[in-house]
Amino acid sequence: MPSEQPQPAFVLVRPQMGENIGAAARAMWNFGLDRMRIVAPRDGWPNPAADAMASGAGRLLDEAGLYGSVADAVGDCSFVFATTARERDLTKPVFSPEQAMAMAAQKIAAGEKVAVMFGPERSGLENDDIARANAIISVPVNPVFASLNLAQCVLLLGYEWQRQAGEVVAEVMDLRKSDWATGVEMEKLAQHYEQRLDDAGFFYPSAKAESMKVNLRNLWSRMPLTRADTQILHGIIRQMVRWKERGD
Repeated sequence: MPSEQPQPAFVLVRPQMGENIGAAARAMWNFGLDRMRIVAPRDGWPNPAADAMASGAGRLLDEAGLYGSVADAVGDCSFVFATTARERDLTKPVFSPEQAMAMAAQKIAAGEKVAVMFGPERSGLENDDIARANAIISVPVNPVFASLNLAQCVLLLGYEWQRQAGEVVAEVMDLRKSDWATGVEMEKLAQHYEQRLDDAGFFYPSAKAESMKVNLRNLWSRMPLTRADTQILHGIIRQMVRWKERGD
C-alpha cells in the first residue's frame, strides 16, 4: 500500500525504457515518494527490465497507476507541473525545482492534489502534454547540454520535495560520545600550553610576549573542541615535555 504521507504524484509520460522506469522508482523511494503514475509506456507494462532496475523500490512499480493518456493520469489533480528543458511557445509560469516543490508542499498541505509530469527520454513532453499543466519546472542546466536522464530528473525533484516537506539539517556534528569543551576546560588547556611554551622560550622577544599570548588564546577560542579533543591536546604537550626531559 502507498504510504499515507501527503505528497505529489510523479507522472512518467510515455517512458521508453523499462530500465529508466525502474531507476525513477528507485529515485522516488530514496526520498519517500511512492505515488508513481505511468502513461502509455512504449514497451508495455509490466516490464521485467523495470523490476530489475528498481532494486528495493519494486513496490512502487507494483502499485503504479497505468494510464492511456495524460488527461486521465492528471484528471484528479488540481495543479500540475510539467518538467521541460526546452523553450515552449506556451504562456506558462516557469519555476525552479526549489520554488515548484515549495508551492507543491503548500498546495498539498491545503488539501489539493498535485502532479509532476516527466516526458519521454528521447524528446521530452510535447506541447499538447504541457498545455494540460498549470506551470513549468525548468532545471538550470548547461544550455549546450540540457538533456537530463528521466531518473536524474525524478531524483532532482524528489530531493527538492524532501527539502520542502521534511526537516533537512544543513549541517550536523557527530560528537562521538563526547561533549563540547566548556569554557573552564578551554581555559585550562590554554594555560597548560602557555606555561609549557613559556618554559620552552617560545614567547620571544619578551616585548612581544603578551601579544603572542593573546594571539594564542584567540587561536584556541576559534577552535570548536570537544572534551576528548582537549584531553588529546593535553596528552600531546605532556608527552613532548616528558620526551624532552628524558633527552636531557
